[in-house]
Amino acid sequence: MARSVADPGLYEMRVYDAPEGKLDALHARFREHTMKLFAKHGMTNVAYFVPAGDNPERRLVYFLAYPDRAARDASWQAFLADPDWKSAHAASERDGPLVKKIVTRFLVPTDYSPTPQVAAVGDRVFELRTYTATAGNLAALDGRFRDHTMSLFTKHGMTNLVYWHAAAGSPDADRMLIYLLAHPSREAARTSFDAFRQDPEWVSARKASEERAGGSLTEAKDGVRSEFLVPTDYSPWK
Repeated sequence: MARSVADPGLYEMRVYDAPEGKLDALHARFREHTMKLFAKHGMTNVAYFVPAGDNPERRLVYFLAYPDRAARDASWQAFLADPDWKSAHAASERDGPLVKKIVTRFLVPTDYSPTPQVAAVGDRVFELRTYTATAGNLAALDGRFRDHTMSLFTKHGMTNLVYWHAAAGSPDADRMLIYLLAHPSREAARTSFDAFRQDPEWVSARKASEERAGGSLTEAKDGVRSEFLVPTDYSPWK
């Protein structure tokens, strides 16, 4: 059964790289301890993923939600001070740390983002797409998604899950659009995007938006990045 994330004002994407041989132990700590303690301290567990296919960095990508930044900071302070967390952390790291690198990004929903319906649907893959707009063109990119792209994604079998901007004060906050799609499979994603790119409505919308902007709405180099993700067994979103 789907459940809505109750209008969070802030999301946090956290990316952990585990040392060799430690990813399974990291999963176990989240499954058995961390997620429950996050919830205890007012954080919403949204999704936990690993990259599809090879995962040489032994990477875990997960998303939490909060009402706002103040609530986030208070929750983390309480979580880190919790004796249950300290005990679980110490026990799990008797043979060494489970995390060697952490990258955090704060995200806020766009005004056109669906409210996420977190559900264990199963048998699908997720696609995390990151766009860097050309200077001054984030609003135009948003407009194209709002008025055209999202409905065309749906037309061609893709599921729009959530759309974010980087939170104010973050690097490239005035240029970054990040969103999650769901597909039945990676092969289905390729088929859907091929059909989308050839759709006359998309061709027309892209041409018109780029004529108004005087060029592409995304940077030529690394302006569009895609990563396929699969949910962990303990992820609320599947």
